Amino acid sequence: MSLVINHNLMAMNAARNLGVSYGNLETSTRRLSSGLRITQASDDAAGLAVRELMRADVSSLQQGIRNANDAISLIQTADGALGVIDEKLIRMKELAMQAATGTYNSDQRLIIDSEYQAMASEITRIANSTDFNGIYLLNGALSGSHDGSPLKATGKLKVHFGTGNDSSEDYYYIEINSATASSLGVGLAAGSGAGASISTQELAQQSLDVLNKAIISKDKIRANLGALQNRLENTVTVLEIQAENVQAAESRISDVDVASEMTEFVRNQILTQSAVSMLAQANSMPRMALSLIG
Repeated sequence: MSLVINHNLMAMNAARNLGVSYGNLETSTRRLSSGLRITQASDDAAGLAVRELMRADVSSLQQGIRNANDAISLIQTADGALGVIDEKLIRMKELAMQAATGTYNSDQRLIIDSEYQAMASEITRIANSTDFNGIYLLNGALSGSHDGSPLKATGKLKVHFGTGNDSSEDYYYIEINSATASSLGVGLAAGSGAGASISTQELAQQSLDVLNKAIISKDKIRANLGALQNRLENTVTVLEIQAENVQAAESRISDVDVASEMTEFVRNQILTQSAVSMLAQANSMPRMALSLIG
């Protein structure tokens, strides 16, 4: 190479290498400070697209877990109220047994029937007042076909936990039959037939079978809720595993390998320092031409 002063090609070459090394050093610094391998689309355009989809899935799965846990809380609320109704039905059967024996007179049976009716009224009150976040659980509002109206859905309650909208994978329904006294067939609200009253020995005897059926009906509701709760708990477990695996996959795409990147950082730091030194040397080379001039 000729010794020239019009162009300093060595300095230009050193400056270009310095720019490359400094850019790589800036990238390593950005990755190490953020903990992410992909901090902008130019780092890995395809990887960024995949990562964002995975992040959306993770967020959706985590919300699905919360949805399922909320449904478990709803079921536990309904089951707790049914447990109290269970106690009332047992007491009503005890009263019917008491009124069915011949050792009580009519006035005494009327007194027994007054407590019987009070228990029936309490069952209806509990069923009509048990709610979760404004959703009434035991008055029959959650029975029948689902009607997802814009303002207030009726019928079966939809529990959505999946990331899509497939009925076989992403959601299912909770259905709770009515547990009011009239639905169970006990108390005056049920009409004038068997189970309505125990004011006479005959009515008390007839009420025993009705109360047995009422207890069975209530037990069916509780058994169904118990099965749903177990299913939801299993769903939560699966969703947690799924979210963990998707998060791990997203991490492999998105997160920086600190050990590897630190190695690159030190390499780029050395190259940058070397380029700066060589640029300084290259800038001094044209001065050598002065020694040839006069």
